[in-house]
Amino acid sequence: MSADHRRMPMSALVLFVLAALCLVPAVTCFAGAGDRLHPALAEPMAGLAFLVSAIALAGSGAFPLVISRLAAKDGAKQAVR
Repeated sequence: MSADHRRMPMSALVLFVLAALCLVPAVTCFAGAGDRLHPALAEPMAGLAFLVSAIALAGSGAFPLVISRLAAKDGAKQAVR
């Protein structure tokens, strides 16, 4: 397998980074410090929207990662034949 097949797709990397960035305000809101960011985030449960967004972004990032791995595996099988 060549080196470029082992790299993470750029779309997956961007979505995983965005998911990590969504986790920061989620943890901040759950810790009770959301009012430092915005008054609407003063309640601890306001972080739930950020947490759900982070999970959705991570799931969306996993899709191109899995597709690229399956394509690489299929390409390796085709090369053996």
